[in-house]
Amino acid sequence: MKAAYLQDVGQELVVGRLVVPRLVRGQVLVKILYSGICRSQLMEIRGGRGPDPWLPHLLGHEASGVVTDVGPGVTKVFPGDAVILSWIKGEGLEAPGPQYECDGEVINSGGVTTFSNYSIVAENRVTLKPSDLPFDMAVLFGCAISTGAGMLLNEIQPQRNSSLVILGLGGVGMSALLTAVVMGVEQVIAIDISDEKLEFARRCGAHQTLNSQSANAIEWVQDITDGGVDYCVESAGLTDTIELGFELLRDGGTLVFASHPPDGELIELLPHGLIRGKRIIGSWGGACQPDRDLPRIYELVKDRMKFLQPLLTHRYPLEDINLALADLAAGRVFRPLVVMDHPDNGDSSS
Repeated sequence: MKAAYLQDVGQELVVGRLVVPRLVRGQVLVKILYSGICRSQLMEIRGGRGPDPWLPHLLGHEASGVVTDVGPGVTKVFPGDAVILSWIKGEGLEAPGPQYECDGEVINSGGVTTFSNYSIVAENRVTLKPSDLPFDMAVLFGCAISTGAGMLLNEIQPQRNSSLVILGLGGVGMSALLTAVVMGVEQVIAIDISDEKLEFARRCGAHQTLNSQSANAIEWVQDITDGGVDYCVESAGLTDTIELGFELLRDGGTLVFASHPPDGELIELLPHGLIRGKRIIGSWGGACQPDRDLPRIYELVKDRMKFLQPLLTHRYPLEDINLALADLAAGRVFRPLVVMDHPDNGDSSS
């Protein structure tokens, strides 16, 4: 199989051909059609999560594809099933990360990796794809939509007459914004530093938008909401924006964040805000349970999926994955989509 893997922290990914091991209990072999790239992969490549004891290893945690084989004990999916791959655990067996081989070197992997044209994943990391959901858009349900929508549906559950601000308009932020609009939240506000992303947010239904480089976000939000928002969803991945989100809340408001600031960075909050009833919640994938939540999230947003198509306008072959990562880091794209090449419906063994 062809794959991109991290040889050492801070380096570009290496694209090579790997030998696929035999499946063991709980493992599923998937022919990957599309893989997304999340900003968490940028952090992992840069060493932002701390020491990495698994080098060299594969990466990627959101994809779509077709099951080609299953290991012993797997009953959730069968060869030929169209599936969504996610880092968020669902139903099914847990399984050890496979070890691949490239030119005699062991390449490690985890419960799910997706930067390859085939991948061995644990049964609990695959979910059946709705039949009418295109494979390319299905990638978003592996992380961005499940996290963004899950934070609203499973965690903060905003009322229709409430106000909500989204900080950071990447895949997770835009998914949260669209979900808030579909849920009928009365005042949906979007803040970012990209005018292009803010225009996208307006097309998705945001009621007010602000480029935070052009005005004081705290004063602006307090003015248009009469003192602060009921809810804030932070998805920019910065301690500064988490702190800003806390300041944007009214007394009794709730901030939820699923972003990953660099390892070791601290958040500074004024304790008096907590005394006044403000809450801050860290979210693990929107508390999403894929087998339960992905079908209902899709039913909720499918009539507006066209608004999320611009997230995936930039597509790259696996050989150009380092360009895709550079474009994501520079803010030139929302969510890079890696398109796997299967010219001959390929041999997964090499």
